[in-house]
Amino acid sequence: MRYLIFILFCCFSAQISAQEPELAYQYFRNGEYEKSAYLFKTLHENNPYNSTYLSFLIDSYQQIEKFDEITTIINKQLSSYKNQEYLLIELGYNYQLQHQQEKANEYYKKAIDIIDAFPNLGYLIGKTFQDNNLLDFSLEAYKKTMNLVPNANYNFQIALIYSEKGEIENMFTTYLNMVSKNDALLATSKSYMGRFITDDAENNYNNILKKLLLKQLQSNPLTIWNDLLSWLFMQQKEYEKALIQEKAIFKRNGGGLEPIMDIGKIAFENKSYEAAKNCFRFVLENIPNLETELTAKLYLLEIDMDTNASNESIENQFQQIFTQYGKNQNTIGIQAIYAEFLAFKQNEPENGISVLKEALNMPINEFQTGYLKTKLADILVFTNKFNSALIYYTQVQNDLKNHTIGQTARFKIAQTSYFKGDFEWAQSQLKVLKNSTSQLIANDALDLNLLITDNAVKDSLKIALKTYAKADLLAFQNKNQQAIDTLQVLLNTYKEHPIEDEALFKQAQLFEKTNQLTKAEQNYLQIIALNKDDILADDAIFYLAELYLNKFQNIEKAKEYYQKIIFEYPSSIFLVDARKKFRDLRGDQLN
Repeated sequence: MRYLIFILFCCFSAQISAQEPELAYQYFRNGEYEKSAYLFKTLHENNPYNSTYLSFLIDSYQQIEKFDEITTIINKQLSSYKNQEYLLIELGYNYQLQHQQEKANEYYKKAIDIIDAFPNLGYLIGKTFQDNNLLDFSLEAYKKTMNLVPNANYNFQIALIYSEKGEIENMFTTYLNMVSKNDALLATSKSYMGRFITDDAENNYNNILKKLLLKQLQSNPLTIWNDLLSWLFMQQKEYEKALIQEKAIFKRNGGGLEPIMDIGKIAFENKSYEAAKNCFRFVLENIPNLETELTAKLYLLEIDMDTNASNESIENQFQQIFTQYGKNQNTIGIQAIYAEFLAFKQNEPENGISVLKEALNMPINEFQTGYLKTKLADILVFTNKFNSALIYYTQVQNDLKNHTIGQTARFKIAQTSYFKGDFEWAQSQLKVLKNSTSQLIANDALDLNLLITDNAVKDSLKIALKTYAKADLLAFQNKNQQAIDTLQVLLNTYKEHPIEDEALFKQAQLFEKTNQLTKAEQNYLQIIALNKDDILADDAIFYLAELYLNKFQNIEKAKEYYQKIIFEYPSSIFLVDARKKFRDLRGDQLN
């Protein structure tokens, strides 16, 4: 019996012992420093080599200003155990907290001097200075250690300290020195430097980095500087400048064309069509393989379609491609775009459907099949064959659930249901997509869900929303005037309805598309007049500025509305573009 009691007692004691550190940390987090000091003192005495317990004990005593106890503990630790010299810094900091700076500096100097005899302690000494926010001493310790130990590399720590000190130029210089010695650190350095630059080319930190890179390129022309300049220009959406740097890398190293293809694709997505064209044309001049060649030609075709090249010219380009490369598995992507061109540009949906059905009969993989079925369903929606379209979308969604193609199909199911006025089912699909792996799909799903939610509250029958959805469908079907007229009915019938701003904005976009520019201007002005704090107000202001600049050639008006974005909507997604365009129009001379 005694033996059993002894065993139970030991188990209970072990459980209490295991809970002790957790309780000590909890007291410290709660600001109960007397209690945490008591527990950490016991923990430290039982585990004298545990630096974490010692650190929390010192911090607890400092919080309750028991400085003498700290001095006693540190001196005992220094005399009893080896390699504890980093505690000289804690001792110095203890004096600093008592406003005895000269004495503190004596201990800091001792810690720095110790590195000469024990360079292996350099990192720990540097880190202890850093943890106590003694940044200048930390820099000195790291740099001294690196001078004594050639293989030591504390550049990341040094760069971080410079960032904490606000010495951004020194921080950038440190990262550049690192990558010049080891280009394997390039991606990591970009990640850290990326925290300090923005998409604004005029940002001070952007300019500092650009000047440093140009200086390096002049004095030591390594391709790594071209790479970093290209990366910086891409952050700033200066695609032509990025292309120049990637061309220089390609001509010097003769490497792959993937970076140039990537610039072209991103420029295309951001509607920087001239930059995108230059990228893809360069690729075609240096063709590495058939797949890349066809991809570049497809993008050039899509640019022509987006920039309203004549249908005859586009048709001829498609036929030239099919004559040269044939209709086969290699040209599946081009066949899909050709089908869209026939349906949406030529208004020949049946021919487009035929092209896609022929392509589906080819020996293709499941992803190509899903892609083609989605395009086929889009054309079926275009022809009001909603049920047939939903069958195809559902097949794709079921077959490729976790792929972007499957998630796109789910969004199309929601969008088609919205077009039909089945808002409840649409929202059930949209809620699933809010966690989509594709940010674009997630954003589109969120926007459509908000449109339905915001405009169904005060309208139990959802008549206004159904009218708007009908206009949205007509716009998708390129029946632009019918869409405009439908929106006008909505605006006349449902004044002061929450959907009024969306209807005005949608109509304005369609007015621009149909070259009814004065009406577009009136709509944008009306949105701004309705409520300058409306979610679409900054959109209306920016598009109005674009209208004045690009269509009316009214520079003063354009400047006025770009300036409104800058001063009245500082959190707008259009801020960077508005600032750049305003300064360009004002004639600022930028470096």
